[in-house]
Amino acid sequence: MKRLILACSLLFSATSGWAASADAALSAKVNAFVDAWHDDAAHARMAYFDKIAADGVYIGTDRSELWHKAAFKKWAAPYFAGKTAWAFKATRRNVYTSIDGKTIWFDELLDTQMGPCQASGVLRATGSGSGSRFAIEHYQLSMAVPNELAKAVTTLIGQHASGAPAK
Repeated sequence: MKRLILACSLLFSATSGWAASADAALSAKVNAFVDAWHDDAAHARMAYFDKIAADGVYIGTDRSELWHKAAFKKWAAPYFAGKTAWAFKATRRNVYTSIDGKTIWFDELLDTQMGPCQASGVLRATGSGSGSRFAIEHYQLSMAVPNELAKAVTTLIGQHASGAPAK
């Protein structure tokens, strides 16, 4: 038990200098950037894709949805041809940063047309000071399934994968 406590203490000490919650000013900039990104999708603005890094990755809710930017943009084109693609509204977001401020990550709880979702993302700072900008390097979206429904959802997914009709 002493070894476990020592190992946990060392791990905490080693990682506590690597990252921290972002300061209020950076959090405000990140929140504005991610909110604008979601708003671009809600209004089917192609600027949505400009916010994703050239080598950025978007992971959707379906197991087949691991998109690199160009493929994601092509797949999403029919959605962006209308007045709205999808509407995500953050109800909570936590923002963290590396000590040098170049890598930022966040997690968020979202209200969506699919119901509640959770997501996490990684941003790269592409400038400094008042001219700082961000690029989305990685974004992963997941449906927030209540634990009480997990078994039923797992059963439905298994039926779908086997080709059996859903009950």
